Amino acid sequence: MALAALGVVVLDCPDPGALAGFYAEVLGGSVEGEGDWVDLKVPGGQSLAFQAAPGHVAPAWPASGHSQQFHLDLTVDDLDEAERGVLALGAKPLDTDDRSRGWRVYADPAGHPFCLCRC
Repeated sequence: MALAALGVVVLDCPDPGALAGFYAEVLGGSVEGEGDWVDLKVPGGQSLAFQAAPGHVAPAWPASGHSQQFHLDLTVDDLDEAERGVLALGAKPLDTDDRSRGWRVYADPAGHPFCLCRC
């Protein structure tokens, strides 16, 4: 028997509303709240929350001396199309060496790594 249930995944960032808006464009859903804590209600999925973190330092990827801390794997049908979309929204590619794999790594506008994965 589980001791707890997962409530929400929270991402620290400098601007919760802006980062929630980025992920709302990527995943769909509705942004709720404002200020230091903003929620993204994703249809049929786990909600994400965004918390203001003054002095936020983005994780380094890849770097043996710095952990990426966490990342999101987002499944897509078409990697090229999804890539064009996330780049237009402000994501930055982190790994462009091997385009033949079924996944690609990016940083969101606050620097958190995430992957687009072909389903």
